[in-house]
Amino acid sequence: MLIISRMPQLIEAVNTMIEYHAEAVTALDQAIGDGDHVINLQRGLQALMTQRDELVVLDWSVALQKIGMTLMSTVGGASGSLFGTLFVTMSKAAKDKPLDLVNFTNAFAQGVDAVKLRGKADVGEKTMLDVLVPVAVVLHEAMVNAEPMPKLFERVNCAAVTGVEATRDMLATKGRASFLAERSLGHIDAGAKTSQLMIAAVIDVLSATPA
Repeated sequence: MLIISRMPQLIEAVNTMIEYHAEAVTALDQAIGDGDHVINLQRGLQALMTQRDELVVLDWSVALQKIGMTLMSTVGGASGSLFGTLFVTMSKAAKDKPLDLVNFTNAFAQGVDAVKLRGKADVGEKTMLDVLVPVAVVLHEAMVNAEPMPKLFERVNCAAVTGVEATRDMLATKGRASFLAERSLGHIDAGAKTSQLMIAAVIDVLSATPA
């Protein structure tokens, strides 16, 4: 897999994607959240931008650990803890294992499970998990069925988009949005949206890279 060798490009692509959609996502967050989700996330991405060339020479488990710890220390609010937990847990699952689809899929699944525990949430509660869980399912199915990468990339993108759109009709039960009760209906969750955008940016880079 090409994730570590393309790390600088991946971080740049994610940063650019979030910057491009910052205003729209902030509007989503202001509707049912605190309105600072994007600003907090951008702080973490800027920190990763300064580290992007260092990460490429690290073992993938070490790189994931560094990313997770950076996000925990630089991204404010719940997002820093949740995204940090995702990467740190993936790092532990990846330790001493080669980087391939099987090990990445298993590490991602463990990371998503850790986010569930940290956030005390699951699918259907209008959070980033409504994107992350479906993506984990697609990765597992692709691993089992030995799907070609182009098909995998397409299915991951579709799962992420479907997941984020599904949050529009969900009742928020976590965070500030939960206090709005039924007024949270009709709004896309900002954390789910940035998760989908970052996944899309990663897929764009990987799918444009020769196998």
